[in-house]
Amino acid sequence: MKSPKSFRLHIGLFGRRNVGKSSLLNALTQQEVSIVSEIAGTTTDPVEKPMELLPLGPVLFIDTAGIDDIGALGEKRIQKTVAVFDRTDLAILISNSNDWGEFEEKTLQELKDREIPVLVVFNKADLYPMRSCMLNSLTGEQLPVIETSATTRAGISQLRHAILKSVPDDYINRPSIVADLVGPGEAAILVVPIDKEAPKGRLILPQVQSIRDLLDGDSFCMVVKERELREALSRLNKPPKLVVTDSQAFLKVAADTPTEIPLTSFSILFARHQGDLTEMVRGAMAIDQLKTGDKVLIAEACSHHPIGEDIGTVKIPRWLTQYVGGKLEIDNVRGRDFPANINDYKLIIHCGACMWNRREMLSRIIKAKQAGVPLTNYGLTIAYSLGIFERALQPFPAALEVYKNER
Repeated sequence: MKSPKSFRLHIGLFGRRNVGKSSLLNALTQQEVSIVSEIAGTTTDPVEKPMELLPLGPVLFIDTAGIDDIGALGEKRIQKTVAVFDRTDLAILISNSNDWGEFEEKTLQELKDREIPVLVVFNKADLYPMRSCMLNSLTGEQLPVIETSATTRAGISQLRHAILKSVPDDYINRPSIVADLVGPGEAAILVVPIDKEAPKGRLILPQVQSIRDLLDGDSFCMVVKERELREALSRLNKPPKLVVTDSQAFLKVAADTPTEIPLTSFSILFARHQGDLTEMVRGAMAIDQLKTGDKVLIAEACSHHPIGEDIGTVKIPRWLTQYVGGKLEIDNVRGRDFPANINDYKLIIHCGACMWNRREMLSRIIKAKQAGVPLTNYGLTIAYSLGIFERALQPFPAALEVYKNER
C-alpha cells in the first residue's frame, strides 16, 4: 500500500450521476471508500483509493463526479472529471440499460480518441437487465461488457477478471529507467548532490527508483556526491557503463567524467521512462528559436514550496536567459494546474514527473503537440543551455540521431 502513485495502474470510473459508480467502487474494494446516497451528485471531487489488485499489484481507483452534472458548480465538477482522463490508464464506463445515450457515447468517443482501454459496465443489472441489441452493438466494437449489481455483488468477480485482462501493454512493459543501459554485472555511478532541496535523511524519488531499477537488473551501483566523483572513478579497476547525475551538477560532472564514459542525468532518464524522449529532444531544440520577450511555461508536477536556488523558478530561467541573451516572459505552474490555452507559449519545460503515472505525462505531451508548442524537460533544457546536449544523449542512440538529423 506504500507504493507511489507513479507505480500504480490508474483506473478511472466514469458515468452519469447516481448510476452507481461509488457503490461499484465500494464493492470492488470491499471497503466504504466513497459516500453512497440516493441524491444525485453526492461525489463532487474525484475520490482516490489505492489498493493491491492481485495478481497485478498496486492500482489506484479514481471515482469521479457525474458527467451529466448541471449548474455552474456542476460544470466545475465535470471539468475535474474530464481532467481525470489525462491520468487514466484504464477506464470503466458505468451505465445501465435504460440510461445509455448521448453522455455515454461522447465519453466513450473521448476515451477512444485518447486510446485509453475501456470496460463498459451495466450496473444495477438486478433492476435493469441489459438488452441484447445493446450488448451486440458494444461487443461488435470489441468492447468488454460486464453486467453487475453493486447491491447483490453479482458480476463483481467478473469485473475484477476483466480489469486484469484489459491492463494496457505499455503499463506491463513500460520502459526501463536505467538498467537496460547498464546491463547485468556492469556498474553505474549515480551522482547525488546533497543541497538545500535534498530532503533531510532521504534521497529524492528518481534517485531511489534508479537504484532499485539497477538492483533489479543485476547491475552494480555506486552513489556519490559530485565532489567525490573523480576519486570514485580512480578507485574502480573497470570503468562504469554509465554515469548519471542530477541535472544541476551537469557541468562539474561532465568535466570530471572521461569522455569515453557515457553520461546523462536522472531527468533525462525520466524523459524516456515517463514520457517520450524523442519528442522532448525535438522540444529542447526549440530553445534556439527563442527570442527576447517570448513566453515560456515551466511546469512542476510536485507542489512543493520553492526554496533558495530553486531549479524551476531560478536556475532554469537564469540559464535560458543567458543562452537567449535577453529577458524571457516565464510563467510557472505546479501540481495539476496547467493553462487551458497554451498556444501563446513558445516552449514548455516540464519536470521529470516522477510522482505521476506515465499516462498523465504523455497526455501533456500530446496536448502540447496538438497546440504546436514544443515541450521538453528540465534535464534536456539544462544540457542544451550549457552546451553538453550531445554528450547527455550519448546513451540514447535513437534520440541522438534525431537531434543530429533535425538540427
